[in-house]
Amino acid sequence: MSIKLLVEPLRRPRHLCTMTISMRPIQKRFALAKMSRCVTWALVLGACWLTTGCGLSTAPILDPKGPIALTERDMMFTAAGLMLIVLIPVWIMTFAFVRRYRATNERAAYRPNWGFSLPIEIVVWTVPAVIVIILGTMVWTKTHKLDPYRPLDTGVKPLHVEVVAQDWKWLFIYPEQKIAAVNELVFPSGTPLSLRITSDTVMNSFFIPALGSQIYAMAGMQTRLNLLADEPGRFMGRNMQYSGKGFSKQYFDAIAVSQGDFDAWVAKVRQSSETLDPSTYAVLARPSIKHPVTYYSAVEPNLFECIIAKYMDGTMSSGVSTAR
Repeated sequence: MSIKLLVEPLRRPRHLCTMTISMRPIQKRFALAKMSRCVTWALVLGACWLTTGCGLSTAPILDPKGPIALTERDMMFTAAGLMLIVLIPVWIMTFAFVRRYRATNERAAYRPNWGFSLPIEIVVWTVPAVIVIILGTMVWTKTHKLDPYRPLDTGVKPLHVEVVAQDWKWLFIYPEQKIAAVNELVFPSGTPLSLRITSDTVMNSFFIPALGSQIYAMAGMQTRLNLLADEPGRFMGRNMQYSGKGFSKQYFDAIAVSQGDFDAWVAKVRQSSETLDPSTYAVLARPSIKHPVTYYSAVEPNLFECIIAKYMDGTMSSGVSTAR
């Protein structure tokens, strides 16, 4: 009798055990649903947090400061608008078909043998064809209009600058002013900027998003780029082509100023004690990350041409000398 009293309290009725077992899948589904809601809210909050830094200041392509970037932005908006002519009806019809032909809708016509409609075929082929023709015509004309080698006709004499991509910085040589600067490109607003670009390392890509037109910089070659800033301002420029461990820090400041401020900046650079000769350039060309802005009051004549020429025989020679 004493043994029975000790065992009986440990026994659970069979119906309680069955209820416990049958409740487990429900509890599991409830936990999964709760976890799913938490993940959804986490993703939404994460997306909101990631977009808190978005704005025109961090998206200069949408806030152009020059005619080239403005034309490129307008072309992008026009192309997106034309493609939405197809996309928006597709999105609407997708939800409309899902709603109309759902299993519970008994009023929807059931036509298992239907397979062709001439009006639908005309629409689905004609509209995209017209859009492609319009886009092709626009791209053709705008491509020639935005040719980076094409000088900008503003009636103002352009400022010529020679650009050299290095690891991981940018050298800007002003041949007419006979000065140079590292990681700082200063020019007058309203004055066309004529750039000759090369690389003294692997291939880079020169880009000032607020002014437009990305173009490659390659060793032993030169490319050209013509830009214009409508108003004074400080713009971010960078390398858009991966070039090694310092790529993510390869930025420079593009500063558009008034003509008076530009003349003052040139005078300040000419007061620098450093000059850019072959020995100084050899030190500058060494890889460096986040190189500070540096000014050179004088530049070796034809330095830009020498940088290109040292790759012309198919081998890379040290320094910038082209003597044979």
